[in-house]
Amino acid sequence: MKATHFPACYVEIPEERSHQVSGGARKRAPFYLAAEEWIARNLPEDNYLFTWQLGRTVVMGRNQVAHQEVNLDFCRKHEIDVIRRKSGGGAIFADEGNIMMSLITPRGKVEEIFREYADTEAEGLRRLGANVEVHGRNDVILMGRGKVCGNAFYHLGQRDVVHGTMLYDTDPDLLQGALHSNPLKLKAKGVQSIRARVGVLKGMLNSPEGLSEQQEVKWLRGQLREMLTDRSITLKESDVREIEEIEQSYYEEDFLYGSSAPDEEVREARMEGCGTVEVHFKLKGSIVRNVYLTGDFFELSDAQKAFRDAFESVMFTRENLIGAIRERHPERSIRNLNEDQLISLITNK
Repeated sequence: MKATHFPACYVEIPEERSHQVSGGARKRAPFYLAAEEWIARNLPEDNYLFTWQLGRTVVMGRNQVAHQEVNLDFCRKHEIDVIRRKSGGGAIFADEGNIMMSLITPRGKVEEIFREYADTEAEGLRRLGANVEVHGRNDVILMGRGKVCGNAFYHLGQRDVVHGTMLYDTDPDLLQGALHSNPLKLKAKGVQSIRARVGVLKGMLNSPEGLSEQQEVKWLRGQLREMLTDRSITLKESDVREIEEIEQSYYEEDFLYGSSAPDEEVREARMEGCGTVEVHFKLKGSIVRNVYLTGDFFELSDAQKAFRDAFESVMFTRENLIGAIRERHPERSIRNLNEDQLISLITNK
């Protein structure tokens, strides 16, 4: 296959401005996603590539519902950043052992760009000693061990953005804890857990002897740059400031947690002395936009209002729902319903 997008032009991004994230001082993922947008809108037509690294981060796909794909309480506890990108696909966990890559090209045919990107990525890894192959349209598989590269894609005006991960190593417990597994999806792929689906490049590369893990990751980034690019451009500080302005849109709550179609979650239980209580949560993404009750319970005050006041605008996670109950006590509006019973009902315990 004749390459049409490689070698690309490497984009150097000044590293002076950084945000503190778990694992060291680095820019957060939205900065680099915003950099993709800025490059697509501002640089002359060409093929541009840059690589980046993150502290502990979960990156969700554009159309995913946060609380269904990500263990938000776990991420908060372990200081794992949670963000959303503008391309589709599934959620990924990244940390210091991941190399993130971004390719910005003139607009073309999606499948052709995806395939060339994955093929070029795989060929580069094979040259470095890793026994890999392209699987499907956008994954690179380490033979016998699992996926080491996954990629996503979206159109932006007259440009295309392809970005993805290259997994050198990771903390499997954080990976497993941060991402909710979808049993149906995993079963279809013939495996039992998220952890079983991923492979790592650590120990698989023909790198110079005596390198620490951090040094080997740096070496790998350098090798990728050599193989995939043959020229470079360096952004100015004024460019970085413009990128930081775009970056802010990624932190807006409605984009991060409320950007999917409306949905409903129902919690139901029958309790002795209280009756049946059904709590219907109307969600926009992972944010409670409305809540109403059905059942045969008796009210001591306006229960519908009490539950709306307690839960509206709350993020739909176990810890946030429990916090709302303990702060607002909506159970006091229903005869013979106590705090522990409501917590058990709401959290499916």
